[in-house]
Amino acid sequence: MAPRFRYAGPDDAGAVARLHADSWRRHYRGVYSDAYLDGDVLGDRLAVWAGRLAAPAGTRTVLAEDGGSGDVLGFVHVVLDDDPEWGSLVDNLHVTAARQRTGVGRALLARAAAEAVAHATSAALHLWVLESNTSAQAFYAAMGGVHTQTLPVGPPGGDPARLTGTPAKFRISWPRASACAAG
Repeated sequence: MAPRFRYAGPDDAGAVARLHADSWRRHYRGVYSDAYLDGDVLGDRLAVWAGRLAAPAGTRTVLAEDGGSGDVLGFVHVVLDDDPEWGSLVDNLHVTAARQRTGVGRALLARAAAEAVAHATSAALHLWVLESNTSAQAFYAAMGGVHTQTLPVGPPGGDPARLTGTPAKFRISWPRASACAAG
């Protein structure tokens, strides 16, 4: 069944946090410490999402749900006009393992871009992707994104013990969000 899309609200914090924690555990091994990922990363993400969804000013969080069961298949969180040069920030884009490569991520990224087009003053869109996440990099390149900058990854919650080594992240950008919104 085709996914349906809606804005997330405060009652969705648990589902969003569970998907976010699961995605980090699957994709961020070797970047974030095993102790952090195997610990209470869910509690950490729940605190973040409870706060974000309770006070969403200047952001949009869109859920993709299974049209039959209502289960969350993925979500995207965009911070409108995050940076004067780079525009709106796709701060998170996560899809369940079972629904990757089915078009859910493409639809969510296109919706984030459409939110930026409709509600931001800047025409640009950007995001950060881990250097080690080559499948996500390929996806963003297929969506027209360009690698424009490389920086060190900041530790979750500001705690350097949560990092493994000195990983890097890439800024992927679209000078015009409308190009990405077309999907």
